[in-house]
Amino acid sequence: MDIKVSKADVPGQAADVLGKRIRKLRKVRDRTLESLAQEVGLTKGYLSKMETGRQIPPLATLSKVAHALGTDLASLLETGTASGTPDVDAGVSLVRAHERRPVIRGGSSFGYDYQSLVQSAAGRHMTPFLFTFPQQILKEVFFEHAGEEIIFVLSGVVEFEIGDRRYELMPGDCIYFDARLRHRGRGKSGEAKALVVMLEKGLPEG
Repeated sequence: MDIKVSKADVPGQAADVLGKRIRKLRKVRDRTLESLAQEVGLTKGYLSKMETGRQIPPLATLSKVAHALGTDLASLLETGTASGTPDVDAGVSLVRAHERRPVIRGGSSFGYDYQSLVQSAAGRHMTPFLFTFPQQILKEVFFEHAGEEIIFVLSGVVEFEIGDRRYELMPGDCIYFDARLRHRGRGKSGEAKALVVMLEKGLPEG
């Protein structure tokens, strides 16, 4: 079961919407802050800040929270009523260009902005986003999480790091990698946009 936030519940800030959704799901699942924080590898204080809209973590952390709460990343990030055109029987979710909604514009403290490209497609393992890479990122910020990722550059130049290797990605370039490896990206000469697809189903161990 996924909890949808009604329009009456949606405050002005996306961070508040996300925090309310996490808290509501946690209460429905009868989870304490402490137990959820321990499962996803966060401190109780950090999770509390997420729920009150004072902290928005990167996608990798949100993905862990979503899985722990029995939902998926895109459903956790969606705000309001889906405006796309899902065909549930056919397993299809069509989102027109004008129907895309910012998920968290500038919400991440790391400067990454993204829009969800799939809405109301239950049971999915892939989560696609229109991602904006900032030119400046914190030196200590890297991401690593279960699953796989595909990045297809649409505009600008992305300097992308995976482990100790660095790649310069031009428009039309596509990179696919094991998301358990430390990774991050930035726009080399200003902001860069890319299609980012996260395959949230874990890779086999070994």
